[in-house]
Amino acid sequence: MRTRTLDLLLAAQGRYALGAFNVANLEQIHGLFRGAAEARAPVVVQFTRLMRDYAHPLMLEHLLRAAEEIYPEVTFAVHHDHGDEASCADAIASGHYTSVMMDASHLPFEENIAATRRVVSLAHPHGIAVEAELGQLKGVEDETPAAARNRKQGHSSRRGDALLTDPAHAEEFVARTGCDSLAVAIGTSHGAYKFSGNQRLHLDVLAEIKRRLPGVPLVLHGGSAVSQAELERIRKAGGTLDASARGVSATELKQAIALGVAKVNIATDGRLLWTRVHREFFRDHPAEFDFMRPGRNYMDEFGAFVAGKCKLLGAMGKSFSRGLRVKQTGRKSPLATSARAFAPSASKLERRGRNGSRKGHQGSSFRVSRSPRLLS
Repeated sequence: MRTRTLDLLLAAQGRYALGAFNVANLEQIHGLFRGAAEARAPVVVQFTRLMRDYAHPLMLEHLLRAAEEIYPEVTFAVHHDHGDEASCADAIASGHYTSVMMDASHLPFEENIAATRRVVSLAHPHGIAVEAELGQLKGVEDETPAAARNRKQGHSSRRGDALLTDPAHAEEFVARTGCDSLAVAIGTSHGAYKFSGNQRLHLDVLAEIKRRLPGVPLVLHGGSAVSQAELERIRKAGGTLDASARGVSATELKQAIALGVAKVNIATDGRLLWTRVHREFFRDHPAEFDFMRPGRNYMDEFGAFVAGKCKLLGAMGKSFSRGLRVKQTGRKSPLATSARAFAPSASKLERRGRNGSRKGHQGSSFRVSRSPRLLS
């Protein structure tokens, strides 16, 4: 059941976190939905600009529609991750997404605000939530190198070699942009090499952001664990990832959830798992060339990984029930209280067919639940 991202975030906030998984092909989508079904957990399906370019947006949408029929018990939202203004506008116009991330974190503070506000003005009339980012994460998020984000002015504070989100500016940023959730930089990085030396999450910064923004769902990017066991198996199968690769620990994730993180982005772990499964298979079966055999193994293993991650995040068993109970936080999002957010009149870009489905600008359609039924 596809539903609104913001409803899932508000249901999770302060209690558990949503696993937000970046996926790009059939095997990953099967594995993600199998794991969510096993855990009975709501999830966020995420596509970056590079993934949309790699697979084509319509291919990804049709894979999701098939998954929705194959796994009808799964509650999920669809998110465009690390978009720019053009890709966010396209995702909004398509009618396929329940949220977009406008990543203008590489811009100076005022320009980030202006760009985010423009996307919010496009998204909110169609009931689509907007995630924004403040601060700088190191590493690489698909085609967007954090190294290119070195022109920061007035919206982050440097601690060690990390540019962290400034809590005071975070409060101002959310108030002026009207964004629905905020991705915060508290020490993580994209990719497999998230920390250097003894660096870990700056939970003190996160606590201050939560104090200033008690009603805003916070998002942790770079949330992969980067299992040392997986790295060792990859090395034994011919890979060259070194031992300095490491990620966010289970303990830190739980602490971050208690401090307001309602969504944890996970991409690297799925890619490491893909690498290990395929390297081991073709090492052990050098005469084999049937890609479907390791593909089946990956679907099973990724499904088990997703189920385990949802359990760790506290989301196990939080899928649909008889009613959605959203914890009241005192801050009313423009979307959170809008019963008409997905009404037929909400979007000039969409029209509703006789079966109640929604048709976007390219003729594709899907159903969106206006009242996701989640266990509290």
